[in-house]
Amino acid sequence: MEEEHGSVEEMKKKKVMVAIDVSEYSHYALEWAMKNLGDSIANSELFIFTVQPIAEYSYLHVSSFGAAPSDLVRTFLESQKKAAMALLDKAKDICSNYGVVVAETMTEVGNPKEAICEAVEKHKIQLLILGSHSRGALKRAFLGSVSSYCTQYAKCPVLVVKKPI
Repeated sequence: MEEEHGSVEEMKKKKVMVAIDVSEYSHYALEWAMKNLGDSIANSELFIFTVQPIAEYSYLHVSSFGAAPSDLVRTFLESQKKAAMALLDKAKDICSNYGVVVAETMTEVGNPKEAICEAVEKHKIQLLILGSHSRGALKRAFLGSVSSYCTQYAKCPVLVVKKPI
């Protein structure tokens, strides 16, 4: 029975996900979580998640070098994927600096708000940690707020970490 379902210890482990982006705020949230929740996180399954936003490609056209739009899109997507992987590697380095050596990294393409909530549900995450960009009401109205959306729609508790000013 233990082989089918894993050990009792593995079944008790909580699943924690930290969603990151290129901002200093998400890296601050990850470091804050490592410092302040280190023991809890060390005894949990840790997921580090980033989203590659869907880009608008209508502005791409045949260049003077003769590259077809599909080649430009493919190059752009490959570049975006490399950037996401570098971001996840940096996050894993932050984790290892705090003694957390096992962290699963994931990346998806899509709307960050929706992709984070979908990943929470798909992986049965029990705690979501996000950084806050600390935007004012006007910027939030135009740009939206990932953390506000996730606190409303994620199917788990959400910890939003604000970077001190």
